[in-house]
Amino acid sequence: MTAAPIRIGSMVPLTGSSANDGREFRNGLSMAIDEINARGGILGRRLEAVFLDTGNQTAAEVGRAARQLISQYRASAIINGYNVGPQNAEYEPIADAGIIYMHHNTLVQHHDTVASDPARYFGCFMSDPAEYWYGPGFIKFLSWLRDSGRWRPRNRRIAIIAGPKPYSIVIANAMAGAAPKFGWELPFAPQIHPFNAVWRSVLDKVRGHDPAVLAMTHFHAGDLARFHLQFMERPLNSLLYLQYGALHRAFSEITGEMGRGVITCTVIGLPRDDIGRNFAANYRARFGPHATPEIGCQPYCSLHHYAIAAAVAGGVGEPGNTDVNRRIAKTLIDIPYRSVAGMIRYHPVWQAAVPYPDATQDPSLGMPHLFYQLRGPDEPAALIAPEPFIEQSFELPRWLQQSP
Repeated sequence: MTAAPIRIGSMVPLTGSSANDGREFRNGLSMAIDEINARGGILGRRLEAVFLDTGNQTAAEVGRAARQLISQYRASAIINGYNVGPQNAEYEPIADAGIIYMHHNTLVQHHDTVASDPARYFGCFMSDPAEYWYGPGFIKFLSWLRDSGRWRPRNRRIAIIAGPKPYSIVIANAMAGAAPKFGWELPFAPQIHPFNAVWRSVLDKVRGHDPAVLAMTHFHAGDLARFHLQFMERPLNSLLYLQYGALHRAFSEITGEMGRGVITCTVIGLPRDDIGRNFAANYRARFGPHATPEIGCQPYCSLHHYAIAAAVAGGVGEPGNTDVNRRIAKTLIDIPYRSVAGMIRYHPVWQAAVPYPDATQDPSLGMPHLFYQLRGPDEPAALIAPEPFIEQSFELPRWLQQSP
């Protein structure tokens, strides 16, 4: 291959509170690039990655990275994991350049931005479902546990605590909105707290309402681990749900055996079928036994989908080449992709992945919303829902078994 390489930009948090995930995003994209190049690239052109650190993921940091990737590096596409802070600030320079942008910000705001001006934001795709779906998805999961007899709650009360970020608040409010529709009660409205190191007073307040379920929608692994250790000082007689970050090894390294029994989930993960298992094995063989393929798979999947769409569309468009990039965008919507993370099928209006079973009841038409229960610190989390992806059974947490 002698043609100029195709530059793929990536804005990743390699420092700051999300650095653990950022490193996995870099790994996943690098792995996909090597695989695509080994097969001849895209229409005979090699791919090369340009990674820029987004640090604390502020609007200024992410917007600056997007402008630099476009103006300095002439990236033909930008493919990321997530950046949780910019609130779509990066969409403007990307829309001005008319390139493809595929990310996993997991924000319902993406839907609103794209729908507000489809012609301008034609190239913006969210390759996972919005954070909103965590809310009704969790309530449906609890109801499935209850109605299937896998768990017999003492009452119908759910206590919800949220961190200060919009992502966390949207999820908490979505849970609260869905709960009554499935027969659950909220003893108080979702409590929004700045994340700090001391949670005992908050847990004491929750304890007074004796909920059957306690849900925490903040997502940083280290913060969740400190919350959980304080929960375990005087465990509530409740199921405990911790948002997403509990899947990260950093959580288990802090909590150890005390993390066993925690429920967590992700709207983009790694089904443990043959495709998912093979990817996980290859990923760990390359990046080490403690790498997290469930996170690295995100940009890995998007880049493979992009490569297929660009090949079908007949080319790759640099900044300003909107004709080619519009063809790629249309192909991304027209051709769903069965990735290692499940089916990526973009909604034609939202341009975001459709979740199963939250928005479709057909597992072949949606990305699976996977629920896990943590086991020991050196064991993989048990995949306990939804069908047909179940690998292991739900276990009653030890703190509930030991409760009077």
